[in-house]
Amino acid sequence: MKVLQFPLARITIGFVTGILVAYYFKPALSFVFGLLFIAVCFFIILYFISKNKVVAPIYFGLATYFLAFNIGTSTQIIHTDSFQENNYSNGKSIFNQPHLVAVTVRDKLRSTAYHDRYIVLVNQVDDVAKSGRLLLNVRKDSLTHTFETGTHLQINGSLYQNSPSKNPNQFDYGQYLESKQIYAQLYADASDIKIGSFITKDIWYYTSKLRSKIIRNLEKSNFNKAELHVAVALILGQQQDISPEIIKDYQFAGAVHILSVSGLHIGFILLFVTFLLKPFPNTKRGSFLKLIVILFSLSSFGLIAGLAPSVLRSVTMFSFVAIGMYLRRSTNIFHTLLVSILLILLFQPSFLFDVGFQLSYVALFFILWLQPLLAGLWLPKYVFAKYFWEILTVSFAAQMGTFPLSIYYFHQFPGLFFVTNLVIIPFLSVIMGLGVLVMVLAALDSVPLFLAKSLEWSIFILNKIINFIASLEQFIIQEISFNWQLLWSIYLLLIATIIWFKKPSFNRLVLALSTIIIFQITYFQTHWAIQHQSELVIFNTKKSTLITERKGEKITLYANDSLLKTALDNKTLASYSMGNFSSLKVKKRLQNLIYFNGKKILVMDSLGVYPKDIRPDIVLFTQSPKINFERFLETMKPKMVVADASNFRTIQKQWKATCLKKKIPFHATAEKGFYRLD
Repeated sequence: MKVLQFPLARITIGFVTGILVAYYFKPALSFVFGLLFIAVCFFIILYFISKNKVVAPIYFGLATYFLAFNIGTSTQIIHTDSFQENNYSNGKSIFNQPHLVAVTVRDKLRSTAYHDRYIVLVNQVDDVAKSGRLLLNVRKDSLTHTFETGTHLQINGSLYQNSPSKNPNQFDYGQYLESKQIYAQLYADASDIKIGSFITKDIWYYTSKLRSKIIRNLEKSNFNKAELHVAVALILGQQQDISPEIIKDYQFAGAVHILSVSGLHIGFILLFVTFLLKPFPNTKRGSFLKLIVILFSLSSFGLIAGLAPSVLRSVTMFSFVAIGMYLRRSTNIFHTLLVSILLILLFQPSFLFDVGFQLSYVALFFILWLQPLLAGLWLPKYVFAKYFWEILTVSFAAQMGTFPLSIYYFHQFPGLFFVTNLVIIPFLSVIMGLGVLVMVLAALDSVPLFLAKSLEWSIFILNKIINFIASLEQFIIQEISFNWQLLWSIYLLLIATIIWFKKPSFNRLVLALSTIIIFQITYFQTHWAIQHQSELVIFNTKKSTLITERKGEKITLYANDSLLKTALDNKTLASYSMGNFSSLKVKKRLQNLIYFNGKKILVMDSLGVYPKDIRPDIVLFTQSPKINFERFLETMKPKMVVADASNFRTIQKQWKATCLKKKIPFHATAEKGFYRLD
């Protein structure tokens, strides 16, 4: 694989490995910077020694990769807000207590059913200067307007630290927020918020004002709201207001990538601006002026689109392509790709853990690497056929590269992705051209009605096409069980197979066949491990009780009648089934006694009735039974007490204090998450 022969590729791998080590292992600051100092010293010493040919160049290469690794670890540490001394997360007493928090609004997120959500920057907590990012949740029925970027707020409320997911195999929203450098959330009503008169007018403020101006002018032209929200996502990268139904259609059709500004959009901007600049002479001064205009256009578009990871990657990538065009050099596209990765991660290492960033780079790499091979399988004679064949091969290469990651993160695969891309990409080029023109005119307060309506109807037709493809649900594969071992083994299989197809040889065939065996071993080992597992799980579900007993791939569900009827639609149960490669086989009404692996579990419900002659190992309290808890413990003498989320919190606190007094372990799922018994 030639790309790995580039020194820059190995340096990038070392740098990325350093970021990963710092993120997952969180080494001490003194250790990280001490090792960085040693790496720099080794690098300098070996540079001069290898320059005089005293030692082999390989030692200088190893020193370079070691230095790249340590730069990666230190970069991650430097850009991790929790390591900053004045970050609010370092004051543990700050959480779950009321404070007067002064913040600045940075960005508005998608609203939930009950809250408008904002990312805010912390300025002060009480009278102490603090820094960091918070997720602000403002109750919808208490506020009639939104806050614009740069607004200063004073909020009287409590900061709630991110908590891990409280059910097995569930999406960990707390970890997701932490990857965005957000360590807590703040909930407030209108009465808790005081709006300051001062507004911070930085680049974020002005780009937000420009987006608002564009949207406002389009609304004045009677642009239909559903189509307007899609247009704003396509052109400006703002997805906050798109309805969940439309997003679901795009996901099922395999076209959700077009709703976030990425390489497809930035590449079009580059071609569009280059076309407009054709009248300029190709002299040295004219070419330099073209480069400045192109770089300014790309960076401006990136700022307006909100500097999302996919936007940053694409803007950086195509900026290097534009510079290469100006220098008239045959720039190796893989070098350009690697430089863009290094630059982006050097300034924002947290982007490495962004799903969109990962999918974007993997898709782009496979397009550059695999698409030429696919395109060579057939050489159409006609321009029309050649155009659609290129679309199909690009789409297939991107999907081949991203489908393992997509299954790993989203557990579904759109079977008609190639049909979707074949239909919409030619149509999308028209929408992009028209959309950019309309957005520019809207920014200048001049939107011709016929152009606005043309864009509106184009997006209306696009949505109808997407909706029709998404309605063919028999082609959508959902709830696919997949783990990280299968992810890596299938990527090994893909890469080895492509290497063999590019240049067939006996050694490469052996490598490809070996990866097939590795994938099979991984698959059967995963299922063998599942088959030999046995566990009982008490889930954390509000106002209800949900218990599963899993033996291998078979799940037995214990719940009340209403939950049993809707078990197949229960997302908590679906996540658990997918994560454990299992399926629901038996449904049973919740009983007072459950036996598991020789242990007796007594379930206490709201009736509070229990037999006096049993000695349970575990007691599960549900629906807040009214009993004398202390007398119950003295009578039953359980080894463990569990309370699920169907109980009142005040009662749980009393139970916890009593168990602590009696020295009996107590587990509240609302506090500690699900309870597992192996």
